Amino acid sequence: MVFVNGAVFLLLSVTGIRQKIVDSIPYSLKIAITCGIGLFIAFIGLKNGGGVVANAATFVAPGSFTSGPVALCLFGIVLTTILAARRVPGAIVIGIGIVTLIGPLVPNGTGGTVTTLPQSLTSLPNSPEPVFLKLSFDFLHSADAFKKALPLILTLLLVDMFDNIGTLIGVTKRAGLLDKNGRLPKAGLALLADSLAAMLSALFGTSTVVSYIESASGVEAGGRTGLTSLTAAALMLLALFATPLILAIPAAATAPALAIVGIFMLQSVTEIEMADFVVAAPAAITIMAIPLTFSIAEGIGLGLIAAAVLAMTTGRSKTIPVIGYAIAGVFFLEFFHIFPFGG
Repeated sequence: MVFVNGAVFLLLSVTGIRQKIVDSIPYSLKIAITCGIGLFIAFIGLKNGGGVVANAATFVAPGSFTSGPVALCLFGIVLTTILAARRVPGAIVIGIGIVTLIGPLVPNGTGGTVTTLPQSLTSLPNSPEPVFLKLSFDFLHSADAFKKALPLILTLLLVDMFDNIGTLIGVTKRAGLLDKNGRLPKAGLALLADSLAAMLSALFGTSTVVSYIESASGVEAGGRTGLTSLTAAALMLLALFATPLILAIPAAATAPALAIVGIFMLQSVTEIEMADFVVAAPAAITIMAIPLTFSIAEGIGLGLIAAAVLAMTTGRSKTIPVIGYAIAGVFFLEFFHIFPFGG
C-alpha cells in the first residue's frame, strides 16, 4: 500500500497537480505552517528531553527539573540559546557536543549516567534481507479487497503528501527560498524526490520516507544549497556504520537543538495579518493543531477547512483557488471517515 501510495504521489508530482496543490494554500497559512512546525519541533524536543511529560489529568505536565537528564537538557537549552543569540557559528552542534561530553558526569536516576559511553565506535548494519522487496499486492487481487484497502491508501496519501508539503513550506520559508508570493521556485524537483523516496521506502521495507522537519536545524546552521543535502546524505550513510557512537548521544543533548530551531521558526508569526480575524483564525488553528494533533498533515487540513469556510461565508470566496476548496473537502471527508469509495 505504501508503494501504491508512492506511485500515485509520483503521478501527482510529474503532472504538476501537486505543485498546484502547494500553490493553492494561502500565503498566511504557509506562514502558519512554518510556525506550527516550529512549535511541533520544540514540543518534540521538550518531550524527548523530559521537559514535558504525559499526565492523566492534564495530558501534559512539566517534567522533574531536578532529575539529572532534565536538568542537563535545560542547561543545554540555555547554553544553545546564548550561543545562538550571540550568533556563534555552529551554535546548535556546539550545544549538542558540550551536553554529550558532560553527560557521563550526570546520573540518570537509574544507576547509570545521562551519556553512556559506547562499547565500540563502529558496527555493521543489520541485513535488510528480511524486509527488502517483500511487497505484497494481495489487496489488488479482487475488487472487494481493493475496496477495503482504498481508504487506507488515500489516508496514507494525504498524510504523506501534506507532511511533505508542510515540511517543504516550513523549512524553505525559514531558509528564505520562497518568493514574495509564497511560492517555491523549482518546487517540482523537490516534490518528485519526495514521491520517489516514498516508493523506494516500500521496496526497502521501511515506513514511508518523508522530508524530515528536523532538517530545519541545518537551515539555521546556514545550509541553503544542495551541497547541504548531499553532505547530510553522505553522513547518514556513514551513520549506518557508526550506530554505537550515535546512540551514545543522549536525548538531553539533541532536545535543546529542536527547541531552539522551533523558536527560530516561530518568529515568522509576525508576518501573519493577525488584526484580520478571517486571516488570523485559520492561521491560529493551523499553528495550534500541528503540535496538538501531533500531525503536520492534520494541522494543515484543519487550517484549510477553516480558511475555506470563512472565505465562503465572508464574501472572500475568490481568495482561495478551486483546488484549495477541493483539498479542504477531501480533508473533511477523511476526518469524518466519509469515504465515497467505501471501506
